[in-house]
Amino acid sequence: MTKTRARLAELIRWQVPEAAVIDSLETRRDGYVLEVLTLQIGAEQVRGLLTKPLNQNGQGPAILYAHSHGGNYDIGAEELIRGREYLLDGPGPALAKAGYVTLCIDMPCFGRRNTVTEASASKALLWYGKSLLGKMLNEEAAALSYLASRDDVDPGRIGALGMSMGSTLSYFHAALDERIAVVAHLCCFANQREMIASGAHDGHGIYMVVPGLLEEFDAGQVAALIAPRPQMVCIGEDDSLTPPDAFKAAWLELEAAYLGKPEALDLLIEPGVGHMETPQMRDSVLWFFERYLKAAESA
Repeated sequence: MTKTRARLAELIRWQVPEAAVIDSLETRRDGYVLEVLTLQIGAEQVRGLLTKPLNQNGQGPAILYAHSHGGNYDIGAEELIRGREYLLDGPGPALAKAGYVTLCIDMPCFGRRNTVTEASASKALLWYGKSLLGKMLNEEAAALSYLASRDDVDPGRIGALGMSMGSTLSYFHAALDERIAVVAHLCCFANQREMIASGAHDGHGIYMVVPGLLEEFDAGQVAALIAPRPQMVCIGEDDSLTPPDAFKAAWLELEAAYLGKPEALDLLIEPGVGHMETPQMRDSVLWFFERYLKAAESA
């Protein structure tokens, strides 16, 4: 059976809610500008943090950053500034200094939306054949609509980036949404069929469970829908959330999708590294965005 974007959208219950800014506070930081936003996404008010270059003129490239999970529900979008123990630092300032406008929003159950548990939110949606992952992806799409509408953003040069849960959100979103020009994802790319066979799937949160998805799609087949748009995959060789057999199965499916344009697919495997960002990953991601988002400016 041919794997199509339209069919994945049906399974995810994909839709793009309206997004509007209802509040914004801008402050200048050391080498960048921070905006704290309140977005109206559907019926919910959602906090967003946005970093941007100092003294930017005109439209520039942008990144939609999806925050991670890590078992800490208090941080959410603040990861963009505060970082996490498995990140080098908050990526927002570094991306701003490199010339990117970067937006991150609180996912359901995280940050200022930590008023309901992940389990409770997931169960409520699963009863209706929906998923928390689907809700998150719909909200990421709304955030992308807002980001693309900004006067300082070139809507044709928007990339997606994430670590761990943010990795999953980034490549699923890019698979569904062709407005994302390029995507880089770190430390969470593995086929769930192999994860389930070994029991490793239980290391992931219930937010990832999509009813019936594995009957038609696994991670590699989802990420394959991004082709031929540029994609970078970074993993640690010893990451328990990306076991070798599950990663290999996903990678072979993804690699096959880029046979007609292999130069658009990049892979970095860090030997002896677990579930964490490394300096080499950070440098590679910045190079990747420079190559595809900055180069497009002069194309």
